[in-house]
Parts: sequence; structure tokens; C-alpha cells
Amino acid sequence: MRFQTPLVPAVLIRRYKRFLADIRLEDGREVTAHCANPGSMMGLADPGLKIWVEPNDDPKKKLKFGWRLVEHEDGHFTGVDTSLPNRALRAALEAGDIVELAAYDTVRPEQKYGTNSRIDFLLQGAGLPDAYVEVKSVTLARAPGLAEFPDSVTARGARHLGDLAEMARLGHRAVLFYLVQRSDARSVGVARDIDPAYAAALDHARAAGVEVLAYGTDIAPEAITIAQRLPLR
Repeated sequence: MRFQTPLVPAVLIRRYKRFLADIRLEDGREVTAHCANPGSMMGLADPGLKIWVEPNDDPKKKLKFGWRLVEHEDGHFTGVDTSLPNRALRAALEAGDIVELAAYDTVRPEQKYGTNSRIDFLLQGAGLPDAYVEVKSVTLARAPGLAEFPDSVTARGARHLGDLAEMARLGHRAVLFYLVQRSDARSVGVARDIDPAYAAALDHARAAGVEVLAYGTDIAPEAITIAQRLPLR
């Protein structure tokens, strides 16, 4: 998935109020950018980081830059926009690029289900059980090559797992899809020390029949592309 507007480099000054970031552009201007990430962004919001932002000229938008990437010192990238995984996965599902889900020919985003929830994607196909797919953006890394979820306590994430488990018990296909927005990730794990309740909910969901898939991404300032499947730890 290519970015709509070419990204430009900047330096992070500070991230605050969850959705705001003060940045310094290459020409020296200091501006405020939108940060589309409600999580803790552990390890990704340190002042002085090199980041990439997407400019816009939309008169309806107060902030003229959106923070999209962190560029690490080793040349790897992390995507920080939590809306990108759904957009990238939708394109991949519609193209049949996710082998485990390629048999479905209908992709319906944002469908109501469960307990006052919305599933990211409901997949349907002739002769197949409906597939309920919940997407989680993974950005945390505390050990080389290992991406982890979550980066903060997520009661909402645990509730989603309960809804997926119920779909599985009803005979549907239920899939938790970890999309790792780190180009340095080689495997995926659960941050049990950060949120033990989420880890327990995941264990119960898997026991109920919920499938867990994890895919990595190729990331550059031009585009984010879903890459290979990653092993789960």
C-alpha cells in the first residue's frame, strides 16, 4: 500500500495527549503533527528520533502533517499509524494474497457482531463458514527480532478475544490477525508481563478454536506492504 502523498523526514520533539506530536522538519520549521496511535508507543516516542510524516493540503484538516514511520538507527522502520494495517490487509484480502484466507471471495469491513463490537473483516465464500477477522497492529519490540503485543493494558483487546471465542464456539471461523509494523521482526509474542489479563484471554480464545495468524511487513517511506508469515512464540 503506497502512501497517498510522499513522506518527508523530520525529527520528533515530543509526543503528547496521545494524538499530537511536535516535530522539526528539515527546513527547521517546528510544527504539530497528528499521531494516529492511541497506544503507549513504548520505545517509539523518544525525543530526537528520526521520523517520517505525510503532508496534506486538506483545508478541513487543522494539522497539515500525519506521523507515519519511525526510522531506527539500524535502518529498519516501524509504522506507527494504527489505521494502516486495516487498509493494507483489506487490499491483501481482496487480492487473495493471504494464503490462509484466500478461499473467501467477499470481504466486508466493520461488521457488527458479538457484544456491542465490530469485527474488522467478515469474510464469506460459497460453502465456507463465515470468517471473523480481528486485526491488531504490533509495534513493540524489547528484544532483537521479537515483536510483542500489546504495548499497554488493553481491556478492549481482551473483550474482542471473548467475542472471537464465541464466534468459534458457534461454528464460525474466528481469526486474530497480528500485523507487525516492524521491518526488523522475525517472530511475534504476547507481552504477558504488560497485560496478564489479555494473555489469559488469548489462551482461552485459542482453546475455544480461535486461529492466530501473524504477518510481517516490508516498510519504506514510499509504501508498506504485507510480507511473509511470522512464527508465534
